[in-house]
Amino acid sequence: MKNLIVMLLVLFPLAVSAHEMTPTYPKLTPSHLDNVYKTTMEMFNKREDVEYYEIVVFDKDMNPIPFVTSYTILQIRYLGHVQFDIYIRKSDVSRAEYVCSISKLRKEDTTTTKITSKICSKFK
Repeated sequence: MKNLIVMLLVLFPLAVSAHEMTPTYPKLTPSHLDNVYKTTMEMFNKREDVEYYEIVVFDKDMNPIPFVTSYTILQIRYLGHVQFDIYIRKSDVSRAEYVCSISKLRKEDTTTTKITSKICSKFK
């Protein structure tokens, strides 16, 4: 059975491509605004079929946390990257657990099966 699985993986390799978001463990630090914390993130798009990504901040139970960034939907062309800042109120910093990017598929691209991807970084 093990040999069959290895053979299938060799004959039918899985091409997995996604996007990357760094740092993996961002640190929130005080910003230039009173009672507001900030972190800087960078995203790299390795998906030819997606160029829009949504940014969301969640608590430990994956409930959304209010935050501010220049754009909550980022356009990143294939093999492109973008750097962005996230601002969170001091009162929400203790609840903020994850910052995630979620690929957004275009509605008109329904002729083929597409997979959305979600990448999360955990705040330190």
